[in-house]
Amino acid sequence: MTPYAWGPPPARASIRTEPEDFRVIEDLGHKPDGDGEHLWLWVEKREQNTAFVATELARAAGVHPRQVSFAGLKDRNAVTAQYFSIHLPGRPDPDWASWSLEGIQILEASRSSRKIQRGRLNGNRFELVLRDLDGDLDALETRLATVRDHGVPNGFGEQRFGGNNIARARALFAGQMRRKPSKNKRGFYLSAARSLLFNQVLAERIGQGNWNRLLPGDVAMLDGSHSWFVADPTDPDQIKRCTELDIHPTGPLVGEGENPVTDQVAELEARITAAEPDLVQGLHKFRLQAQRRALRMRIKDLTWQYTPDHKQLHLNFNLGQGSYATSVLRELVEV
Repeated sequence: MTPYAWGPPPARASIRTEPEDFRVIEDLGHKPDGDGEHLWLWVEKREQNTAFVATELARAAGVHPRQVSFAGLKDRNAVTAQYFSIHLPGRPDPDWASWSLEGIQILEASRSSRKIQRGRLNGNRFELVLRDLDGDLDALETRLATVRDHGVPNGFGEQRFGGNNIARARALFAGQMRRKPSKNKRGFYLSAARSLLFNQVLAERIGQGNWNRLLPGDVAMLDGSHSWFVADPTDPDQIKRCTELDIHPTGPLVGEGENPVTDQVAELEARITAAEPDLVQGLHKFRLQAQRRALRMRIKDLTWQYTPDHKQLHLNFNLGQGSYATSVLRELVEV
């Protein structure tokens, strides 16, 4: 877990008391075009994980699970809405309105000429209810304004690590797994290894107080994009853009390929990743390509409201692809 960027949270609260307390609405950034061999379903699920829903939709439609696609994995302990696409070449729409699937409600259906691509989404809208709120609420109000205006560290949340995915990654890299994992499980282990290394670099920069500003040798990423460029921390325009959250410093997603950072940042990242040689070597062994990830997340359209007795706090905000609502919450309250 990374250190707090803005100090320990000033209040305590309960989260996910009910699944409806944690609502996630996916934003793909585009809609189905109305015609084609892919049936898009707008699905609301309650206490179900995304992969299970995809399997259930495949079963109901009478197709192989490979013919069902989705953009991103959503929380299980929540109520979430997202698109799934089913590849039905030469076939009419199934009678989806008659399907009875536990915890799954199909709200809309439309045809499209293209399937949904994994990882291709703008982000997600979060609607959260924090209950049993207690603590310094004046300080919480200040903290809410701080994270709205200045963002929070873009660390990977605990769900990325799945309890023991790091141990499994180490066993995979050492050739110590008794059974070869499926492609999906192997992907989880590789992602967990990269996420741990990124979080360790992020933690170091939070500790140094420079997670949200450009350093010599940094690579900057455009907000809401994967586009990056070699930064100049002495350039007044770049300093201004970083302050305004238009660009962010980045950290490594370790893999094959040249690391574009230099100078102070290259030394810092090399020092941190050198402490985990088995993870670094394993990621290279499995031919993952090096990438960059913003160290800071911008919280868009953050609004909040207390109940009259101030025992509940309702939060609404948007996050970009790959950012975690739990990383926002941990800067606000002790859950």
